[in-house]
Amino acid sequence: MSCCHNYYVTAEGGESVFAVDISSISFGHGVLKEAGEHARHLGMSRVALFTDQRLAGLPYVAQVRDALRASGVDVAIYDEVKVEPTDQSFIAAARFAAEGKFDGYVSVGGGSVIDTCKAANLYATWPADFLDYVNAPIGAGKPVPGPLKPHIACPTTCGTGSECTGITIFDLLAMQVKTGIASRRLKPSLALIDPAATYTLPKNVVAASGFDVLSHALESYTARPYTRRAASKSPSLRPMSQGANPWSDLGCVAALKRLGQYLERAVNDASDHEARDEMMYAATLAGIAFGNSGVHVPHGMAYSVAGLVRDFRPEGYPQEEPMVPHGMSVIVNAPSVFRFTASACPERHIHGAACLGAETKGATAADAAEIVSAQLIKMMKATGIPNGVSGVGYGEADVAGLTKGAWAQQRLLTNAPRDISESDLGTLYRGAMRYW
Repeated sequence: MSCCHNYYVTAEGGESVFAVDISSISFGHGVLKEAGEHARHLGMSRVALFTDQRLAGLPYVAQVRDALRASGVDVAIYDEVKVEPTDQSFIAAARFAAEGKFDGYVSVGGGSVIDTCKAANLYATWPADFLDYVNAPIGAGKPVPGPLKPHIACPTTCGTGSECTGITIFDLLAMQVKTGIASRRLKPSLALIDPAATYTLPKNVVAASGFDVLSHALESYTARPYTRRAASKSPSLRPMSQGANPWSDLGCVAALKRLGQYLERAVNDASDHEARDEMMYAATLAGIAFGNSGVHVPHGMAYSVAGLVRDFRPEGYPQEEPMVPHGMSVIVNAPSVFRFTASACPERHIHGAACLGAETKGATAADAAEIVSAQLIKMMKATGIPNGVSGVGYGEADVAGLTKGAWAQQRLLTNAPRDISESDLGTLYRGAMRYW
């Protein structure tokens, strides 16, 4: 597929309108201490505060809890969130939420905590069979019937952007695959983002989180443009992940430039607070962008990389169970994928690589695939990311299973800038096995 001169030229029967969903955000040092006032303003009087056991004893959870109580809000803490949540951990959290009869929710943690809080709020507010809201074809993909209770999200990692999106992700244990729920109604009412919460994060967590941000931004920037999606029959049917558009481009480019300047610094020097502040802001920008446009193949492939894990236990994460952190499971696929998608919109791949720091002077469309993949590999090596899919425990014998899991992620695959077949996915996994 060749790239049209204007990325947003409307195709016959294609969409001519893009929507802008604005996230409500307060960003800056000390902002968590404002949680109580915001909660009262949102009408909260009895709140479920979601976190995980590792975070529960850290000062950021205490800041939020104390601010809520100082404002007269009754707080019940749920610290049983599972890092890389599952359908079972979502169900347990939803049971807690339903029994507590809360009128509001607050989450303090990374993407796993925020996503679990979203799911608990959903199923407690609108009870249903678990798979009813889960993305098709794995679940029924039913729309969320109405508004949820207010939710204040307080991220403590510079990665997922979950505080700005209507997406929640989990492992479906029976199928050994990641999937999720997507609805504008899942988007938190407010995000309180304090970059200081990242200062104590281990190196490997910052790397995995940072590459999740990078993937959000580069996938959204190179996604199929909204004009190549069939026109919606009504505004209410316009999808949340609508494809690349001028609004999402702003966040993508700004995030990519910050990643190029600060990612390696933030990973390799915990005392570099400027770099970690900028990474948190990049995560926010990319979260706004991909929540509006959607990601594509690297994320689709990531879900089976994480879901089929056998014995990989990364440093800096809980060691009780094997896991591939989300951002890591995405980036190990990315160089292979962007080599494949570069022909669809080479100028966007080249510009994305330039934002990340690649030398692109004089580059032509034929150079796009190598330029973008080489820059990603360079950054992976500089930050200690495993060497491709083999680096997290997979080999040739696993390609069929990985491909099957990724092929189920049609919501993501159809957002890619060029069509992709099940056979293509197998080829991409083979290309992602090792890069150096």
